[in-house]
Amino acid sequence: MQPKFDVAFLPGAVEFLEDLDAKAREKILYNIKKAQYLNDDELFKKLNDNIWEFRTLYNHTAYRLFSFWDKRDGKTTIVIATHGIVKKTQKTPTKEIKRAEELKKQYLETKDK
Repeated sequence: MQPKFDVAFLPGAVEFLEDLDAKAREKILYNIKKAQYLNDDELFKKLNDNIWEFRTLYNHTAYRLFSFWDKRDGKTTIVIATHGIVKKTQKTPTKEIKRAEELKKQYLETKDK
């Protein structure tokens, strides 16, 4: 079975993952891989028209990796992970969604050059 999309990580997402302990990082990467094959809001959820989040609950801690879709070349669908947070409140912080939107804008501008 083919994955529904590929995943690429911007430097902020890589940095976030590298700063985590190995077990938490493994769980997040496992859930991302799982989300590539399953439609499950517990793993990959739409936050607004542009931004999605990979969701992981591990050891009573909620991890979020913000992302967006890049389907512009018409061949490959790629989800670009922008950055991550350890979620401390019930609601996803608006400033993190705005940050992901800004990173998406920067990514698209540099890709178009």
